[in-house]
Amino acid sequence: MKIFYYTLRELNAWLEFFIRYTPGRIGNLLRNFYYKNRSKNSFSNNRFETGFRVEFPKNVRISSNSYFGLNCKIYACETSIVEIGRNVSFNSNVMINARGIGKILIGKHVLIGPNVVVRSNNHNYEKPDIPIINQGMTNGEIIIEDNVWISSNCVILPNCTIGEGSIVAAGAVVTKDVEPYSIVGGIPAKKIGSRKL
Repeated sequence: MKIFYYTLRELNAWLEFFIRYTPGRIGNLLRNFYYKNRSKNSFSNNRFETGFRVEFPKNVRISSNSYFGLNCKIYACETSIVEIGRNVSFNSNVMINARGIGKILIGKHVLIGPNVVVRSNNHNYEKPDIPIINQGMTNGEIIIEDNVWISSNCVILPNCTIGEGSIVAAGAVVTKDVEPYSIVGGIPAKKIGSRKL
């Protein structure tokens, strides 16, 4: 029985590898078909570049008319959820990570630049006598509202809401809520401008 289980897992890993890295239009069609059926979504007109991966797809909801660049990763688990609105654009190497007990909600018309990390959980580290790897994770949620631009190389940390129409400047680390229509930058991110008239 164990041999059958491990063989099935191995075959599934090879299938996912093939689907993930098949190039061109055929690869995009395979990824659309595979993730639409695995996640029970009814999206259409999405483009998934090579390297796109979804972990625990039944807890990931993807809408339509969106672009996911090279090597984008979306991680969920049994106790977490990721929801992505329509008409979003993820550049290359974006990681959306809601593992643990977490939630990430991304609105519509959102732009996310290359190498951005959005992580709803973090490691506990309060006990110096216990290795951090053994201290578990915090719970958290991230909300990215509609019409937001997150520039390249940003990190969005747990329990933040990025307000509608705001911009996060390149390289920023967001540790608290961002007001709607504001521009933030730096480490930690602070308000550096406004988009309001």
